[in-house]
Amino acid sequence: MTYDRFQLQRELVIDELFTFFFYELRKNYYFEGEKHDFWEFLYVDKGEIEIVTDSHSFAMKQGDMVFYSPNEFHSCRASSRHAPNVIIISFECKAPAMSFFAGKQFLLEDGERAILTRLVKEAYDAFDPPIDAWKRSQILGRKEGAPFGSEQLIKNYLEILLIEMFRRGQSIERVRHKLSSLAQETNRHDLTRHVIAYMNEHIGGSLTLDGLCAVFQTGKTQLKTGFKAATGLGIIEYFQRLKIDKAKTMIREGTRNFTEIADTLGYSSIHYFSRHFKKATGTTPSEYARTVGARIE
Repeated sequence: MTYDRFQLQRELVIDELFTFFFYELRKNYYFEGEKHDFWEFLYVDKGEIEIVTDSHSFAMKQGDMVFYSPNEFHSCRASSRHAPNVIIISFECKAPAMSFFAGKQFLLEDGERAILTRLVKEAYDAFDPPIDAWKRSQILGRKEGAPFGSEQLIKNYLEILLIEMFRRGQSIERVRHKLSSLAQETNRHDLTRHVIAYMNEHIGGSLTLDGLCAVFQTGKTQLKTGFKAATGLGIIEYFQRLKIDKAKTMIREGTRNFTEIADTLGYSSIHYFSRHFKKATGTTPSEYARTVGARIE
């Protein structure tokens, strides 16, 4: 018996990346602008930033994404109130469908943010220098010992993200909705997101597994297994990382000294905070503050 081959149709194909960055910007950071002959998008993971292009200006908040068409000039300025974290990816795509994204700002939905999270995780595993190294001229390089198929997953996740956004068809004229509330997430039975939101609300305290089980009325095994599967980290490890991320944001904002930051985040002393910070980042808070200043300069 013979079979006819069925050629799968591909609407959006991405085989080449130019840059992949995860930047922690300082408040009032300003980038004077550039243009290039390939596509790029910027996603705001935290904080606020203003984007100006040849024909549009965008006030970007957490959860927003904007696209730059090939040869479109773009510049940005970080908020004076909240230091933003941004994800920037530039890539080659000749598909006619890409014209849909030109000049538009999107508010990502939960499923799209989940795809983006997986995309960023694979990039951390696949590239060296790491994607959070501050150097705009940085050339992507392969990390020795990267997990099997990591670059292919980056390609796949990026294409899936664009396809999902294209299907949804939400343009700049959208009604801005809040990111999912705890009640909405509970209705979706997304326990992990619910726990993370609770962590952020109690970032200055201390958490225990028993305490979280009592709050969410769930068993230890269910909580630990689901959380690890969704994030790749243990619950306490994730909470400690949230504290460090918040500490880095406050250092960049420059409104508190190290003692105040340690107290705000629930550390028993500045010495314990410094040790924890250095263990997590490889630098002391003072060294990190100087590094951020050097980057901006």
